[in-house]
Formats: sequence, structure tokens, C-alpha cells
Amino acid sequence: MTEPSPTFAELVRTFARIGCLSFGGPAGQIALMHREIVEQKRWVDEDSYLHALNVCMLLPGPEAQQLATWIGWRLHGARGGLAAGLLFVLPGAFVMLVLSALYAAAAGLAWFAALFLGIKAAVLAIVVQALIRIGRRALDTGFKRGIAVAAFLALFAINAPFPLVVLGAGAIGIAVAAWRPALLALAPSAEGDAARTPLPIWRTVRTVILWLAIWAAPMVVVLVLLGPGHVLWKIGLFFSRLAVVTFGGAYAVLAYMAQQAVQTQGWLLPGEMADGLGLAETTPGPLILVTQFVGYLAAFRAPAPFTPFVAGVLGAGLTIWVTFAPCFLWIFALAPWIDRARNATRLKGGLAAITAAVVGVIANLSLWFALHVLFRRTAPLDAGPIRLLLPDWASVNLAAVALAALAAMLLFRTRLGLLGTLAICAAAGLGIGAVAA
Repeated sequence: MTEPSPTFAELVRTFARIGCLSFGGPAGQIALMHREIVEQKRWVDEDSYLHALNVCMLLPGPEAQQLATWIGWRLHGARGGLAAGLLFVLPGAFVMLVLSALYAAAAGLAWFAALFLGIKAAVLAIVVQALIRIGRRALDTGFKRGIAVAAFLALFAINAPFPLVVLGAGAIGIAVAAWRPALLALAPSAEGDAARTPLPIWRTVRTVILWLAIWAAPMVVVLVLLGPGHVLWKIGLFFSRLAVVTFGGAYAVLAYMAQQAVQTQGWLLPGEMADGLGLAETTPGPLILVTQFVGYLAAFRAPAPFTPFVAGVLGAGLTIWVTFAPCFLWIFALAPWIDRARNATRLKGGLAAITAAVVGVIANLSLWFALHVLFRRTAPLDAGPIRLLLPDWASVNLAAVALAALAAMLLFRTRLGLLGTLAICAAAGLGIGAVAA
């Protein structure tokens, strides 16, 4: 039983509060919206909320932000979707911009490096915790476990492209769902995949064209004014591509983003990616806001013809634009069709396989973080198609090992929350740095 739809002002006030309180990653954010929207205000019923969540998990991009956009669209159309989606992101984006600017200004200071050694060690434990939680929920059949292992080996051992791994898993899941759905623990559909009610195609086409234009607008300005060789064009192009393949959330895509931003583009150092995720963990909003940190530093370090700060702000703003504009495109184009997917077994199979592959992706990310946080140097090993990154055992960082052990104890034994773990480990890092000095 749902209550009458809220006024637009009530919707704005509710999502402004949710946007400021949405700490704890997608699980916490989805739970917060469920409590506010479904349990307390009863603006959306339970079945519709869960079904929309499942569809959002199948789409690229942050599922919690897309779910917020869908709720706003359900209650007040396009303006409600814009209000809910933007308010879910903007508070965290503002905080992340400020933290990125402070990070760039303080880089190179000894106390700052000690502080972030503790944060990086905590992030390592947080990522491992995410791996265990997602693995327990997602890998409930042998076939899914096989997909997870295959995804991990493809990324870690042969350096396969991240989009290929995720999209390949989705294609396998769709095929298996049609052939042997039990391998993916899918219940047979009661009503089949056929759509029940035809919907206007041209309305969807117009929405797609409009939001493609909105998505591309700042890129056209950058291309005309600065040209294709400028760092802002490269930032916008990279994060536009990333927005299409960000299945599985920030943890899943971070390894691919780190590989490209660190090794291919040279925008960041390996440890700085862990710093960025640590900052994103401390802010409200989607964890994919870590992309804003990357965009800020990339532009800050190649600022011409702007000052470093102005270039950093432009880089962060462009990153946010091309990361989240597609989220509105997906929801506004697909929202009228979401009910048609209730019994789409093949779509569910694709989602289940992608979720299993994401476990392997996060395992690869955990190992990548461990190598760069716990060791000062790594040694690549190339043997034909095999490309491994191995630790240099003589370069082990004992302080980082101790801090990672502390973070693991706080998370797994005392069950302290993310913010508390980050704060304690950061303080411990400062303490170790003061002793060493």
C-alpha cells in the first residue's frame, strides 16, 4: 500500500537529506533510500523498488544513483528524476572537489604521505571486505565461481581489457540463461520474456537523442576551444568510455581505471589511486566519485592555458559531467520499459554472470592494491601471453603491513565502520611517520 505522491518540494527536501547522509557505499545508500522511500514515506512499493534496483544493477554506472533517479522519475517525471539524481551526487561531489584540491596542494609533504599510508592500508582491508561480502552473495553455484576465477585470471595473468571481461561475462550469462538457467540459480520465468504492453518507440528515441547531445555538449566545447591534444579532451574521452563499461560499481572498475590512468596516461602514481578511493570512502554519494579525483589531478598537472587550480576544477567538473550524464540517459530512456523486464530471464542471466565476474575483478583489484601498498617496488614478468606483476620482497613496507593488519582487525574482528577504520588508520599512519622522523 503506497501513500499519495509527494509534492515536488517534499521530494527535493528528502533527496537533499539522502544526498548528505549517503555514506557507506551502494549497500548503505540503497538501504537508506529503502528506509526513507519505501518503509517510512511509502512513496514506492517494495516490489517496484526491488525490481527497479535489479534493472539498475544491470546498467553501467552507479546503481544507487540510478535508482534515486528512477524514484524521482516515478514520482515527478523528468524533473523529479533530475532533482533526485543530482541531489544524490552533488553534496559528495562538492566535498570530493575540496578534498582533491587539498590533496594536490599538500602532495610531497612528509606528514601528508604518512597520513595517506594509513588511509591506503585501510582501503586495502575495505576492498578485501567488499570482495568477501560480494563473493558470499554472488557465487552460489559452481558455474558462477568458475566465471569469477576466469575473470580474475584474464585480468591478472594476461592483462585482458576490462570491458571485454565484463561484457563477455554478460554475453555468456544470457546464453546460459536460455540453455541451462539452473547453472546461474535462475528460477524459470512464469510469464516468459514477452512484453505485456507496447510502449511508444519514438518517445524513447527522442530521449536518447536529447541526452546524447547533453552528454556530448562540453566535449564539443573542449574540442573547439582547446583541440584534441589537450588534457581536458583526453579526460572527457576516457571517462565517457568508462561510463559505458562501469558494471559492478566503483570497486570493479577501479582496477581498469588505475591501469589506464597510471600506466597508459601517466596522470597518477600507483599509490595515489588508493588515496583517491580513501577520499571517496569518506564522502557521501557514489564511490565512483573517485573519478573526480583522477580528473582533478590529471588537469592540475597539465594546466596550460589555465592556472593549476582552475584546470583542476575544470577537469573535475568535466569528469563528473561525462560520468553521470549517461546515468540519466539510461534511466530516462529505459524507465518506461522497466516493468517489461520483470520476467526477462536472459537479462537476469546476464546480470548474474556479470556479478560473478565482478567478484573476480575485485579480487584482481585487491591484489593490485596489496602489491602497491605493501611493497615499494614491483617486478613485471612477461612470458608470452602471461603478464604478471610480482612483488619485490626486499622492498616490503613493514609500516604498511602493520597498518593493514590493524585495519583488518578493526573491520573483521571489532566490526568497526568504514569511517572509524579510516580515521584510526590515518592517525596511526601519522604516529608511525612522527616516530620515523
